[in-house]
Amino acid sequence: MLKINDTIAIEDWELTEQFVRASGPGGQNVNKVSSAVELRFEADRSPNLPNPVKARLKRLAGRRWTKEGAIVIQCDETRSQVRNRELARARLADLIRVALERPKRRIPTKPTKGSQRRRIEAKKQRGEIKARRGRVTDD
Repeated sequence: MLKINDTIAIEDWELTEQFVRASGPGGQNVNKVSSAVELRFEADRSPNLPNPVKARLKRLAGRRWTKEGAIVIQCDETRSQVRNRELARARLADLIRVALERPKRRIPTKPTKGSQRRRIEAKKQRGEIKARRGRVTDD
């Protein structure tokens, strides 16, 4: 079981791990050992996550979200299968924690009268400076 916070925990049946061969450095060992992990979380079918959290999770996951409603996280950072597994689970937990936070509602504001007046004055001054540019005539 993967514990996210005090109220939410992901059951083992919702997680699927597949170990594949990692690319990159590792010498002869890299061709023999499947150290990279591919963690799959069935987020859409999860009874532990409320629907608003699932919607935010889908937006946060981006291209890691599959058509079937699962999140696929790949990790091949280390040469250790156990460490890669821990890192992938930690990434999933962090992603879900971010999705749990309800976004702050934006309150639209208007510019103050003083700021509008200062803006117009600055525009007028800039326009006068530009208007004074040009050819100099002998008067």
